[in-house]
Amino acid sequence: MHRNQGAKTDAVGQAPIATGARHLCCYHRAVHDPSSGRGGHQQVSRRQALRYAVAAPVLLNVATAFAPSASAAGPRLIDFTERLVRPDQIKSAGFAGALVYVSEVRPGADFDFKPVTREYADAMRANGLHIVSCYQYGKPGWPTPSDFTRGFDGGVADAQTALRLHDAAGGPDSAPIFFSVDEDIDLQTWKSPAVEWLRGIGSVLGVERTGIYGHSRACGWAIGDGVIGHSSSAGYRWAWQTSAWSQGEREPAAVLYQSAVNTASTPGPLIGGIHVDVDDVLAADFGQWDLKR
Repeated sequence: MHRNQGAKTDAVGQAPIATGARHLCCYHRAVHDPSSGRGGHQQVSRRQALRYAVAAPVLLNVATAFAPSASAAGPRLIDFTERLVRPDQIKSAGFAGALVYVSEVRPGADFDFKPVTREYADAMRANGLHIVSCYQYGKPGWPTPSDFTRGFDGGVADAQTALRLHDAAGGPDSAPIFFSVDEDIDLQTWKSPAVEWLRGIGSVLGVERTGIYGHSRACGWAIGDGVIGHSSSAGYRWAWQTSAWSQGEREPAAVLYQSAVNTASTPGPLIGGIHVDVDDVLAADFGQWDLKR
C-alpha cells in the first residue's frame, strides 16, 4: 500500500542487499519511525523450509531468512509509492515480487499503479515474481479520509471493491488482501471505527482472507481481536507491519515488515528512477498468489 507522505524509514539502505539469493520486492506506505527487532524470532521447521523452497525458490538460506530483524537477510518485496515499476526491473534489482493495489485511485491522485491490471499481474508472473494484494483508497488530509474511519459499512464496501479488483487481475480465491491502517492510531480509535471496519471486511472476504497493514500495535490488536486470518506458516497471521509509528517494536506474528519507507526526507531505494518501499518477508506463506493453500 502507499503510506502517508513524510513517514517511512528504516535501516535497509538504498538498494537491495545481495545475499546469494534473489530478493522479493514490494510496495507500501510507512511513516517515520525506524524499527528494530524486539525478540519475536522464530525458527522455521524443516517442513516449512521445504514448503518455502517450492513456493519461493529464490530463498536459499531458509533457516535464517525469516528471523524478524531490522536488517533482513531473506527475500524482500517492494510496494509502490510514486509510479509503477516494470516487472523486469523489479527482478533485475534483486527483489522477489511486489504488493499490488486492488483499490481505485482516489479523486485528485494520479497513481498509475491503482488498481493493478491483469496485464501487469501476468507480466509479474511471467518474470517469476510473487504478487501480494493490498488495499488503500482514502488518506488523511484528502476529501476521502482514511478507510478505517468509515466503520463496518465502509469495510463491507471496501472489501467488495477489493475482491472485484483482485479477481479481475487474476488473484486466487485463497490469497489474503491486506487493508491499510495508514495512521498512528491509538487504542481508542482501534476500538471504535477501526476494528469495526475490519469486521465489515471479514463479513465479505471471510476473516481467514482478511489482513492488516499498520504499526506494531495495530497488528497486535487485530490479532488479539481475531479480525485477521492465519498464514499457513505456523505462528504467523496476515499482518503486514510498517516500521512507521512502531517505536522500534515488532509484532512477531507478522508475515511482512515494511523496513524502508519512501519519504521526502528519507527516500526509498530507486528502481528505474522510481523510489519504492521495501518489505521484508518473514514467513514462508506471506500471502503470495502463487502458493496453494
